[in-house]
Amino acid sequence: MGLELPKYPEMEEDNVLDFTDSEIVSHVKNALTSVLSGDNNSYDQLVGVMHHSKHLAPDEVALLETTLKALAGAVSSIDIIHHDSLLSAIFSMRMWNYGLHVADALTELIVSLAISNGKYLDLCLRMLVSNFTPPPYFLDKLKLPRGLERKDQVLSRVHSAFKKIADYVPLAPLRLLTVVLQGMPTIYHKDRAVVIYMENMLKLESGEIGELVGSTMLMAVVDRLIELDVEIGWDAILQDDFSKGIFEMELEDVDDIEENDEPDVGEFRLSRKSLAGNSIAELLDNLLVLTFEHLESCEREGRLAKVFETLLQSFQITVLTAYKSKFAQFVIFYACALDPENCGKRFATLLVELFVQYSQPQPTRMSAVAYLASYLSRAKFLSPSFICSMLERLVDWCLEYCETHDGDINPNAHRVFYSGCQAILYVLCFRIKAFVNVLCLKLLLMPLEQVLKHKLNPLKVCLPSVVEEFLRQAKAASLFTVSETFIFDGLLESELSRAFGGLERLDAFFPFDPCLLKRSDSFIRPMFVFWSMVKPTYDDADDDDDDDEGSSDDELVEDHQNENEDMMNGIDMDEFDCQLQKMSITPKNTSSHKFGGRYQEQARMPSRIRPSTSPESL
Repeated sequence: MGLELPKYPEMEEDNVLDFTDSEIVSHVKNALTSVLSGDNNSYDQLVGVMHHSKHLAPDEVALLETTLKALAGAVSSIDIIHHDSLLSAIFSMRMWNYGLHVADALTELIVSLAISNGKYLDLCLRMLVSNFTPPPYFLDKLKLPRGLERKDQVLSRVHSAFKKIADYVPLAPLRLLTVVLQGMPTIYHKDRAVVIYMENMLKLESGEIGELVGSTMLMAVVDRLIELDVEIGWDAILQDDFSKGIFEMELEDVDDIEENDEPDVGEFRLSRKSLAGNSIAELLDNLLVLTFEHLESCEREGRLAKVFETLLQSFQITVLTAYKSKFAQFVIFYACALDPENCGKRFATLLVELFVQYSQPQPTRMSAVAYLASYLSRAKFLSPSFICSMLERLVDWCLEYCETHDGDINPNAHRVFYSGCQAILYVLCFRIKAFVNVLCLKLLLMPLEQVLKHKLNPLKVCLPSVVEEFLRQAKAASLFTVSETFIFDGLLESELSRAFGGLERLDAFFPFDPCLLKRSDSFIRPMFVFWSMVKPTYDDADDDDDDDEGSSDDELVEDHQNENEDMMNGIDMDEFDCQLQKMSITPKNTSSHKFGGRYQEQARMPSRIRPSTSPESL
């Protein structure tokens, strides 16, 4: 094109390589200083070179690369006022539009500007962050191997530049935090652009400056997940029929539903079909998968325990207080599954501590125990002994509450108490079979029976569908007598349960119900307990013919019995029986039950709609 470097007509593109680096830097400095004397000709030509972008000829590429390198050596001569058009041209350049050599030269220039003068720091950081996502024309190319290779080339240079700048400017990471958070695309941007931006945020968390910015990046990602989550209204995925119990309406295998006949109205409480074509749900699904994969890399690198502390902090600040979050909480569930012994136990312990602390607000305590109940019920990776220890904490607290409160039923005044009771019953609906005839359940029954028979009468206040299922299993297992008649009419909820649940309906909040996002579910499913995998105690007689097929509950029982062998060997059973008698609590036989009424005659509870497609053992 015959373009010249400033003030030197003899430096045409064909012979630009004949000059040494120092000579070229000198030429560029002269062009920059000439502006001060009113001579803009060479300077304007310099700015014009910066506007070269796509479809460059080889000589144009060489000229652009050489000019960028020369500018990097002349940054001390650049003035933010007199050379604003040059700076504007530089900061609008995108690495995605150039080859590797030009991209390297541009990165070198940006780093040099950032460390030369604090005035340029934010501008340089914004320019680098703008390269997190490709230009719109490039998005479709990300589906191709060449596009993915280009993405890796650009992003590796961007993050390398962050590290170099941070090495020279200690405050740069703090400024970077602000720039990244301000530049986050909205949830309405194109799906791939948002995902790539979040991918870069997670790269910062795990990168060389992660110690300085990592926790903030991770918490910001979780915040964005919650923003997307709340955009998906419950009306979009809930059925209108509330005449079914929560167990009966559980959706487990959508693929079966889609391949077979349509289910009856109200057959499933949640519907993945209703999310089909929902762009927000699809974006959330993709971001969750990205986060799951990041957690897997943290686990491989031995950093998961540290990252998990940030997740716990984010959970308490953002997720726990979100109104009926539906999917974002599976991030912490998956982290727990990757490290059950540390993260898995740490999460449950935090939840129970939040619940028993009187200093916490009521909604926080109720939400915490709802999370705890759902987590203990659904997490396949938790040991029976640990689940039992958590139940013991809840039962002990509820018994202590009963001992200090003598009033009658009052859902509004005793919301936290009823939420704790419902949590215990809900977990036992899933796990009672594993605890029958072992020490753990006997220890739980002593105080639990006193709680359930107290004048506060939690069996009348908690969700009828939960109470009904619990009582049915308790009767089949001959645990204890309930003399009062309960007529539930198969209802999911009642006036009393709605009263203690409040406007937030925390009485009907089961945060770890099956995940309806298809890609995310593929990560969660192998470590998740579906209702169809649970063998209730009342199914024993019906399933005698199927013993050869095995049962996940049977394996759980066996595991738990093995865990208790050492405990039982160290106990004087005569003394243990004496303790039972002193408390006037003895297991009842089946004939002592007096359920009566419609409950005794009909007692219909979760029909296990279909087996899970991956019925791995608990």
